[in-house]
Amino acid sequence: MIALEHVTKAYPAAGGRKQLLADASADFASGHNFGILGANGSGKSTLLRLLAGSEMPDRGTIRRDVRVSFPLGFGGAFHAALSGRENVAFIARVYGAAVRQTVRFVEAFAELDDYFSMPVNTYSAGMRARLAFAACLAIDFDVYLIDEVTEVGDERFRRKCAAAFRERLRRSDIILATHNPHTVRQYCDRGVVLGGGRLQLFDELASAFACYRRMLVADGPCVSPSV
Repeated sequence: MIALEHVTKAYPAAGGRKQLLADASADFASGHNFGILGANGSGKSTLLRLLAGSEMPDRGTIRRDVRVSFPLGFGGAFHAALSGRENVAFIARVYGAAVRQTVRFVEAFAELDDYFSMPVNTYSAGMRARLAFAACLAIDFDVYLIDEVTEVGDERFRRKCAAAFRERLRRSDIILATHNPHTVRQYCDRGVVLGGGRLQLFDELASAFACYRRMLVADGPCVSPSV
């Protein structure tokens, strides 16, 4: 389980600070896959970084009793001046994984060819996404944090990603942030609505989508009697 206890997070913005989370408490229970719904700028990527521990809350506590991945799609996972190979070796050491086995897996999955031995700052956005996806899958996590990365690449690579997801779902959970409702329905059984500093978890996707639609129409946080 990943538990948020009275978590607050804000950023400087024009005219003051923008509150992404305001005294938010929620439990991401093990055995479930969560899809995060929220408008642009609502804080979906920030929430994933908080869950991963790569960013800290302003106030409150986040407890993890599971092994959580770095967010797929999070560029901060890589050092731009190092090669893909060197980055993967470093990540493997950080998470206590076998370096050679991890490097071999990423090299085969990411299909970067000669670029795998070149600095990451020479990569396109799609190549970075391939590297991040492969590096994350190469290490066994209890929970995988996904930030839009399944939308990157050609149709063949997306099918490859989907197959890898299905394999991981046999033994791991995912928390997914995406603008694609089909992707949420494909992988997730529970929904999360984020907006106006409010974080709401739903046991059913239909209720989460209904709340999200009401929030978009009202241009403010959705207050649902089902929450």
